[in-house]
Amino acid sequence: MNATTTAVTATRDPTPPACQNCGTPLLGEHCYACGQPVKGLVRHFSSFFGDFFDSVFNIDARVFRTLWPLFAKPGYLSREYFAGHRIRFVSPVRLFVFLSIITFFMAQFAFDISGDNVNFNGRDDSDIGRATTVVQAEQRRDAALAELTKARREEHGVPGVDGALIAAEVAINRAAERRIAQLREAQGKGAPPSSEEEEEEDTISFNGKPWDAQKNPLTVSWLPDFANRWINVQVGRAKANIARLKHDPNRFKDAVLSAVPSTLFLLLPVFALLLKLAYLFKRRMYMEHLIVGLHSHAFLCLALLGLVSLNALEDWVGPKAGFLNGLLGILEALLWIWMPLYLLLMQKRIYEQGWLMTLLKYFVLGVSYLVLLSIGVVVTMAASLVWM
Repeated sequence: MNATTTAVTATRDPTPPACQNCGTPLLGEHCYACGQPVKGLVRHFSSFFGDFFDSVFNIDARVFRTLWPLFAKPGYLSREYFAGHRIRFVSPVRLFVFLSIITFFMAQFAFDISGDNVNFNGRDDSDIGRATTVVQAEQRRDAALAELTKARREEHGVPGVDGALIAAEVAINRAAERRIAQLREAQGKGAPPSSEEEEEEDTISFNGKPWDAQKNPLTVSWLPDFANRWINVQVGRAKANIARLKHDPNRFKDAVLSAVPSTLFLLLPVFALLLKLAYLFKRRMYMEHLIVGLHSHAFLCLALLGLVSLNALEDWVGPKAGFLNGLLGILEALLWIWMPLYLLLMQKRIYEQGWLMTLLKYFVLGVSYLVLLSIGVVVTMAASLVWM
């Protein structure tokens, strides 16, 4: 064997590098014995840029491969996941978290509540506080409530948005009542109600008396003293926040919409349990039902994001856009129809039962989950009122 042959052999059969932690020969980017990665933080700073762009482009590629089947192919992603084809798509947890945060972040910009004015996409529609007559205040109240009715019809079923619209409706009615009372008293007595009388409207009452942390606290007999003290601290915060809502109702709306993704994430295990009970004899593991729940919720968030975007685009082009405005309305209607149909087809394709049983279970699951979701939204609204 000459020198050239020795060099070629050494080139073809190099000694594999060893793990710096346990000394095991490395066969890839991680040590198969202890799991330590080859690349650490102690290296040239320029190499981080390459890793960053590689990660970003890899995630982007998977996002584009994931979103279309998520939207257009009911049950496809779940079936692929069960078949072991996971690396090509975004993981169900990451997909749901990403879409839910983006969706409800965008929903915060879909409408605006500012004091006595309720603005949808930046339009001033009420201005109740500057009404100079009772009739004018009533007209502006009715106009603002009409806008809320339209918004509720367009955003029907969007978790959190409906709660924020209810809060807006309450704020409008209270603003109108307050302004009408001021105008009528000014007509009768020549002076508006005092600030003390206005603040009395914001009092929280228990047992027919105004709440007071010392004189009339909220007490639950079967709870220990420290728990009752904690409850009354929260009631005090809620009272203070209710007073602040008169000046900035957007804080409540933003707090509710920010909390909805967490509420949905907490309800996911319950939804998976409902699926487990509904398909008990299918002998599927609980985690399989949880994957189905994650993909179905991710689809709903994606569809709601589409509705929010279409609604914003429709308001941007305005009612005079003619054909384009009508086309956007048709797309919104088709998206509303596609949402329940998608979930039905997804349930049918994954669990592979007959149409009669699928429809029956679809109806029972839908009603049960809507009840749970309503409770979750109410709890979210109450928590948001305290912690906003």
